[in-house]
Amino acid sequence: MRVIRVLAIALTVGIGMGSAAMADGFKNCTKLDKASWKPAGDAEAKAKAAGYEVRRSKIEGSCYEVYGVKEGKLYELFYSPEDLSLKHTIAK
Repeated sequence: MRVIRVLAIALTVGIGMGSAAMADGFKNCTKLDKASWKPAGDAEAKAKAAGYEVRRSKIEGSCYEVYGVKEGKLYELFYSPEDLSLKHTIAK
């Protein structure tokens, strides 16, 4: 019975850590309301100009999150929709 309890606790902790690891997103880029944001396509264009092959983009919190490949490596780029400044980069 004790072994089952230990396994259940270990599983619970492992699942919790796994979901925390997946939530690596940078979410705070601006406090400006969405009606004032620049177009998402401009963030993609900025990533392309920086040498990334853009795969896709989405809104993450108050950021534009652009997925791009550069030199064979995947990156997540977080741009402020207010001024399209690069706020954070995560290499995968």
